[in-house]
Amino acid sequence: MKSGVTSAEAAMIAAWIVWWVLWMAAAVWSDRAVNRPPLRSHILYRLLPVLGGALLLGRFGGQAGELTLWHTPGVISWAMVAAAIAGFAFTCWARIHLGRLWSSGVSRKADHRIIESGPYGIVRHPIYTGIIVASAATAAQRGTARAWLGMALMTLGWYIKARLEERFLRDELGAAAYEDYARRVPMLVPYRTWSATNYELRTTK
Repeated sequence: MKSGVTSAEAAMIAAWIVWWVLWMAAAVWSDRAVNRPPLRSHILYRLLPVLGGALLLGRFGGQAGELTLWHTPGVISWAMVAAAIAGFAFTCWARIHLGRLWSSGVSRKADHRIIESGPYGIVRHPIYTGIIVASAATAAQRGTARAWLGMALMTLGWYIKARLEERFLRDELGAAAYEDYARRVPMLVPYRTWSATNYELRTTK
């Protein structure tokens, strides 16, 4: 069992801290919400990422009795740091692109509208996608069952939040408009489906 924190692991911790500080600072750049789902619907999607984050980011350096799936070589460990930073950069791009429409919870702002450009033309929830990428990179670097469980809980939390957000925005912004966007842009994983490709071909003829 290894002991101590490697330089790559220290860099991963630093990347998470820097991202979190920047994210909290950017939270003031947001308009006031005019409507949101009932409070009880927010509990699960907020709780899961917190629990998952504690499992994913706690106990760096290895602990006695922890189930280690693999030991990550130095080069690959640094590659995971780069992947995590890329994920964080994707979230920052989305945050800047969304501007004052951003919210930490599911809500509608006074001038809310469907954003389809920038990262929102790649996936419908680029902030969640970027965090999931960073979480997967961190779990891969750590190589423990505990870290992967944390990553899974975080991902489940973001998925639940994304589904709640989409149901809410369909009601608030119009089902037809949001369904049209959802047909053309994937939810979390950036891929193009056959039906979406055919839809684009038909609409550009």
